[in-house]
Amino acid sequence: MKKLHVISTGQQTSDKLVSIVAEIHHYIDFLHLREPKWTDQELVQTIEKLSASGVPKEKLIVNHRVDVAHQTGVHGVQLTYRSMEVAKVNSAFPELKVGCSVHTASEATHLAGQGADFLVYGHLFETASKPNLEPKGVGSLQHVARQVSAPVIGIGGINPGNVQEVMAHGASGVAILSGILLAKDPQKAAQEYRYALTKSEVVM
Repeated sequence: MKKLHVISTGQQTSDKLVSIVAEIHHYIDFLHLREPKWTDQELVQTIEKLSASGVPKEKLIVNHRVDVAHQTGVHGVQLTYRSMEVAKVNSAFPELKVGCSVHTASEATHLAGQGADFLVYGHLFETASKPNLEPKGVGSLQHVARQVSAPVIGIGGINPGNVQEVMAHGASGVAILSGILLAKDPQKAAQEYRYALTKSEVVM
């Protein structure tokens, strides 16, 4: 089954994020908590509020902060180039699934070789959050996906209309930020992405 990852935007309060995710979590597979401005305590409290709202911890992934992910018992951690090495996380915290953000095929093969459980690759299409960077495109996604055995999740400028194209080029899922969490109707948006993913599986 293709996976729908939702990544927090850094533009919403903890309570706002919790209220939205409580409504949409049935349609998504994972929520990445990427909130660099929050303290560890704010992050822990948000995870507790999400859990109390019925969101399974198995759907939660913490960005960068391995200690918080371990402390709260969530599904996993998403690492960046500033984070602890994959092999060290696997050794110290074997219960955590480890994802990595990658931008090149060489990065992908290196981190997959270290034991990353999944890779997030992009940005694939033009996106307002990265106005001065050339998008990678689905051709490069296909190249990366063929180089590694780990699942590759596409990110950047993805909407329900191009999900099928992303899936056709080897992705195992998509990661969405503003397209869901900042939508006028987040629940409807999540449903549309889920439908597009399901439709892509039928086509393939």
